[in-house]
Amino acid sequence: MPANDFTTTEYARRLEKTRRAMAERGLKTLVICDPSNMAWLTGYDGWSFYVPQAVILHESGMPMWWGRTQDKPGAALTTWLEADHLFDWPEEHVQHPDHHPFDSLVDLLREYGWVEAIGVEMDNYYFSARSYQILETAFGRDGLADATGLVNWQRAVKSEQELQLMRSAGRLSAHMHGVLRAEFNEGIAKNALVARVQAAGIEGLPDLPGDYPAIAPIAPSGIEASASHITWNDRPLAPGEATYFEISGCVRRYHCPISRTLFLGSPPEDIRRGEAAILQAIEDTFAVAKPGVSCEEVASCVYESFGRAGYIKGSRTGYPVGLSYPPDWGERTMSLRPGDTTKLEENMTFHLMPGLWTPDWGMAITETFVVTPNGGEPLADVPREIVVK
Repeated sequence: MPANDFTTTEYARRLEKTRRAMAERGLKTLVICDPSNMAWLTGYDGWSFYVPQAVILHESGMPMWWGRTQDKPGAALTTWLEADHLFDWPEEHVQHPDHHPFDSLVDLLREYGWVEAIGVEMDNYYFSARSYQILETAFGRDGLADATGLVNWQRAVKSEQELQLMRSAGRLSAHMHGVLRAEFNEGIAKNALVARVQAAGIEGLPDLPGDYPAIAPIAPSGIEASASHITWNDRPLAPGEATYFEISGCVRRYHCPISRTLFLGSPPEDIRRGEAAILQAIEDTFAVAKPGVSCEEVASCVYESFGRAGYIKGSRTGYPVGLSYPPDWGERTMSLRPGDTTKLEENMTFHLMPGLWTPDWGMAITETFVVTPNGGEPLADVPREIVVK
């Protein structure tokens, strides 16, 4: 996702929003380790999030990129930052038992005098306990504040360019599901089917190349589908089993996840009843998902539809999506579930997940949608009904 995917005006707007949120929390400096947040603010793109790296945003001035020496050229190629705002830590510190890259980050912060009111993403995949310990030793516990989700929340309302990228990802998602429907046949090994679907998403379309998604395909069959996050195995597809695929096209790191359920043979009555409940839940949700409506009000459409059909759903039923890196394409902010009173805003985007999991089978028919004044608008065009072969 090179920085030139967006205008300088858009990056300036993102910085302004983030600094406003920093000021509201009394933060002077933000150390951002989530690669999605790093990319959103600077355009940085690289498979380098397995080592410490960060974008450092002070209350004024240009952000800084800080990372491994070997990755500095990638920052020069993908970010909009000037060369004198790219900093690296010693290459010999890579996974070294006696040295840690955050020691050099401490030196950098001290050099610039950014030693108080520092926000860090404490509850984040990419910020380790050791990293926090080094910062706490250097600046004291009172010098640090938890800024988990601060940048994530600024990403919730999408720009028109972001929506264009998500719609493009939706085209790839539809293409992948088309390949899936064509290749879903008795006897094909699941790994072979997944390989063809993934290849379709990465090869893309003649005018639209694909990227790697933040989540591997979810593809359980039969009783395996009673578990919600099983990937795939080499077992051939067999009659009498429901299989659901949760997959997403990815364009410039933007996603549009879509799940569909397929069945070999004649689906039993309880699966058909579940299908009807899910399809009604989606329609009800899209009718309600307008600006000013709360997340829990949207979620109630799913729970009520399931209840009428005799099913109980205990998990949340949706979350925001957009720009992301592994291991998750969610934005980790609000959730479509009871108790979340966050109000929807126009151009927020969600993955609606009205999945059903019973002790014997599972089913998922999902949509990624954008909030509009007229309700939820799906960002991909894929038939929703169970595919029966």
